[in-house]
Amino acid sequence: MTKKEIVILPKTKRILDELGDHMKLARLRRKLSMEQVAERANISRPTLLAIEKGAPTVSIGSYLLVLQVLGLGKDFLLIAKDDELGRKLQDAQMSTNERAPKRRNL
Repeated sequence: MTKKEIVILPKTKRILDELGDHMKLARLRRKLSMEQVAERANISRPTLLAIEKGAPTVSIGSYLLVLQVLGLGKDFLLIAKDDELGRKLQDAQMSTNERAPKRRNL
């Protein structure tokens, strides 16, 4: 079975590259070697290198493991937290002309 090629848009690639850079800087600020972080995250050193380069082929779980080792696991919860566009779309679909159902007296 052949692998499907992952198509990544340039904007998405830039986001992944920036995320990898941020994670590398966080590791360096903590004075942790790649070997230490990889061992603590239970991933291989090449996988950590791929994460720090923003590789789209690395699982999101591996990204989270590294963030947890760096003490940044809660930052993961901020992803898509403020969905401004989704809320606007939801509000646009709400109709104010509909009445609530009548209450029945029992």
